[in-house]
Amino acid sequence: MSSFNFPKYSPVLVTALIVFLSSCGSNKYTATEKVYKTKAKDFSKIISSTPPARQLYDSLSAANQTWVGSVNFGIRKPNFVVIHHTAQDSLNQTIKTFHSTRAGTSAHYVISRDGKVVHMVNDYLRANHAGVSKWGKDTDLNSSSIGIELDNNGIGDVWQDAQINSLLKLLATLKKTYNIPTANFIGHADIAPGRKNDPRNFPWKKLADKGFGFWYDDVLKNPPADFDTEKALKYIGYSTANLPAAIEAFKIHFIQTDITKTLTPVDILVLYNVYTKY
Repeated sequence: MSSFNFPKYSPVLVTALIVFLSSCGSNKYTATEKVYKTKAKDFSKIISSTPPARQLYDSLSAANQTWVGSVNFGIRKPNFVVIHHTAQDSLNQTIKTFHSTRAGTSAHYVISRDGKVVHMVNDYLRANHAGVSKWGKDTDLNSSSIGIELDNNGIGDVWQDAQINSLLKLLATLKKTYNIPTANFIGHADIAPGRKNDPRNFPWKKLADKGFGFWYDDVLKNPPADFDTEKALKYIGYSTANLPAAIEAFKIHFIQTDITKTLTPVDILVLYNVYTKY
């Protein structure tokens, strides 16, 4: 049998090579991480361009406009948190969806059933999670909110304690970091009546007890005789362009056991109580 004379390499070089080769196969998201970094780099070029590459007043002559940089500015500050359920069967399936350019959607965070928190978009960047939506006068929730997807198929899937506990910890951090008002922790159904119904059967009271959103009191007082339910829904934040859909969205959040598109006497008591908190 013939022998081969392998070249000799230093132990340090061999060790470095082994580490490099191991790292190549250790992260299955290497390709998508590269895309993320490239996009972030491109955005940084746009932001740091002085003067900005795109003129806002194209109709004005060059002699009639100029650039003078101000010292008083900042980056995007999220003012809402919108909670979703994934309507999918696993964390990995959702991550795959959020890596799909065809799907074109992503939240900032995904929380698995066992409480693992996956951060997918920088809080200061705009993620495509809200779609066509409205809350109060805000018609671009993608630009003003942080989206959190909870791993839940939305069809009788029980909310897990580990998942909710992780959510509460994350919400506490977000509320403190960005000074998000208590009223501004809402659901996807709230901002997209008739189009979305998530999260379903969600423990909103548990969140409200910790200061994330409002819930109604145990003792409910009768509203005044002239109480206008449509105006109350609108005052809370619901779009009433499609009133039955707005009622349904309110009931998905606050009633849950009955999500028909009409208000019962009990529903009106709850609505009045919630309305008084805004």
